[in-house]
Amino acid sequence: MAASPNEHYPSVGGIWQHSKMAWVLDCDGVIWLADEPIAGAAAAIARLRESGERVVFLTNNSWPRVAEHVAKLRGMSIPTDPDDVVTSSMAAARLISPGERVLILGGPGLHDELRAVGAELIEPGEGDPMTVQSVVVGMDLGFSYARLSAATTALRAGKARLIATNEDATFPTAHGLLPGAGSVVSAVATAGGVSPIVAGKPYKPVAELLADRVGSVSMMVGDRPSTDGRMARVLGVPFGLVLTGVTPKGHGPVDPVPDAEAADLGALVDAVLADK
Repeated sequence: MAASPNEHYPSVGGIWQHSKMAWVLDCDGVIWLADEPIAGAAAAIARLRESGERVVFLTNNSWPRVAEHVAKLRGMSIPTDPDDVVTSSMAAARLISPGERVLILGGPGLHDELRAVGAELIEPGEGDPMTVQSVVVGMDLGFSYARLSAATTALRAGKARLIATNEDATFPTAHGLLPGAGSVVSAVATAGGVSPIVAGKPYKPVAELLADRVGSVSMMVGDRPSTDGRMARVLGVPFGLVLTGVTPKGHGPVDPVPDAEAADLGALVDAVLADK
């Protein structure tokens, strides 16, 4: 059974009592669908900030660089600093030691974060697979049989561990769901015969990163109960579900049960702020 918000926030005649801490928002399916902004999201974030809340963006999308996330938010009229963005690539990089030899299947954001911690990056098809210490997999738009084969060889030939930025099988766009990093991870894990260590939502590495970067959180908002909702439970905070992404209107039972649900971010923010 999902935790009641009252286990963490005493009732004040509304949903729960708030302190002015950080609201943590998912991006895909909450703020945008691929490159299309979701109506009302920017205005909702502005209302949160005007009320004194900090807003932090927590995304499992490992492909873009932090600067690209920031530019995208700013381009949608959401002023954002790099410190406001937390990604699954950052969480994965925290699992890597300086000098560790890493075979990488992923995009520029993952490359940047791994380089920042001093990893020795190996592209698929390069180097000796026996010397690979970790295979790190994120969103890989160029995923191919050859790249899968390289990762499989490293996992089966040596003692490499498999680290996944996240296990989201899909991500929402304006034209429907497309394959996510989790689909790539599943292929690698199956072929490699290993289970991945998952860094992103809803797992411990990103929770620890969020605690270090953000501190206290008052609410987690997302469109996917299996990641955003479970992330809220790991953090011990209420989960706000919006129906602009993976979870459709008229959905059946979800796990965990959200503490608040609304058609979109604007409606959710209005309802919660009205209860303060």
